[in-house]
Amino acid sequence: MGTTIKHSWAEPFKIKMVEPVFITTEEHRKKAIEEAGYNTFLLHSDDVYIDLLTDSGTSAMSDRQWAGMMLGDEAYAGSKNFYHLEEAIQNYYGYKHVVPTHQGRGAEHILSQILIKQGDIVPGNMYFTTTKLHQELAGGKFVDIIIDEAHDPDSLHPFKGNVNLEKLESIIKEHGADKIPYISIATTVNMAGGQPISMANMKALRELTNKYGIRIIHDMTRVAENAYMIQQKEEGYKGKSVAEITKELCMLTDGATMSAKKDAMVNIGGFLAINDPDVFDEARNMVVIYEGLHTYGGMAGRDMEALAIGIKESVQDDHIRARVGQVHYLGQKLMDAGVPIVKPVGTHGIFIDAKKFLPHIPQDQFPAQALAAALYIDSGVRAMERGIVSAGRNKETGDNNYPNLELVRLTIPRRVYTQAHMDVVAESVECIYSKRNTIRGLKMVYEPKYLRFFQARFEEI
Repeated sequence: MGTTIKHSWAEPFKIKMVEPVFITTEEHRKKAIEEAGYNTFLLHSDDVYIDLLTDSGTSAMSDRQWAGMMLGDEAYAGSKNFYHLEEAIQNYYGYKHVVPTHQGRGAEHILSQILIKQGDIVPGNMYFTTTKLHQELAGGKFVDIIIDEAHDPDSLHPFKGNVNLEKLESIIKEHGADKIPYISIATTVNMAGGQPISMANMKALRELTNKYGIRIIHDMTRVAENAYMIQQKEEGYKGKSVAEITKELCMLTDGATMSAKKDAMVNIGGFLAINDPDVFDEARNMVVIYEGLHTYGGMAGRDMEALAIGIKESVQDDHIRARVGQVHYLGQKLMDAGVPIVKPVGTHGIFIDAKKFLPHIPQDQFPAQALAAALYIDSGVRAMERGIVSAGRNKETGDNNYPNLELVRLTIPRRVYTQAHMDVVAESVECIYSKRNTIRGLKMVYEPKYLRFFQARFEEI
């Protein structure tokens, strides 16, 4: 009898160009993080070795995307690249109308101003920082309707992005459907650890919202990654392509905001996609005020062309398998080392459970922020906080919000780093874990009014 040989997977690309990076000394990194106020967002990129701050705009574009950049039509009005982008969105996502924006939060702003009135309630499957802020600035109040398992880092529920439909219906009955402009649904859920929503839950949500005449607006930043998790985990989808599942997800919603800097692998860009012609008409008018003409909306023609190509590449099965596979590779190494992380592993990064990693640091001393700084000092790896700092303050009381999840996110850019880089990251996290009792808490010494995690400054206690 022959022996069955298991073949390793590898990236579905080869490297054509490299960007040199440099390893600094620990002494240099200590000085750099102190000058940055222990906030990894305030570090200079030259001082970073492996940059896992975000996957937003940091992915590597393909040769086809770069070639598309050379085909930029920079006409102020009616750029041909806009029509290529519009066609790609209609073909791969199924939405009828497209309003380009400079990035996702531009789309969030326009949508919130159009749909949300003072006193409205916006239910969603866990908050995201910029989305929630735009909803609040428009006069709305975000209400969390994600399943309870999403707030438990140890829960192995395969679809922790799912909506608690009973909770949602009780909110609708309490406030009335006319006070709910839309349901805000993210694929995948960033703040929960990159966790997907199931197709079955989306279909049930669509049925419920149809009953009450409420829109579903889709934060589709990482929709292809969510589609891949459905393909791998949900019954009945093994034989479907990521492209087919992606479009099926989108067709269950009424519109979407997109930060194309993630899934679609461009350095800048986004859009608002909507099916309602009246909302589209308003959005097309507002984009001229805040972003740019309705056929470029804050993007150059070359960026729109790269985005149109990136959309097509983002839903290819080989690409998404390797992209999520690299994340899971790092996650497995950390779990094997006993490091506490959010489980199951999500799609765009590994989320370290800072509460369990640093149990001696109370949450009001910002353990996730302290852990991200310690990781940088050890190896030059830049991660980011996703906990009490990101959660901000209660709008009514001014007190800190205390989320159940106090996390450090190791976010993997697409097509940028090798598995050897992942090994270095894992070894650094393991090293910090072995001496975790030496890490001290922080106090905040500067706090901006909005989205404080970007610019806040800290000192060691």
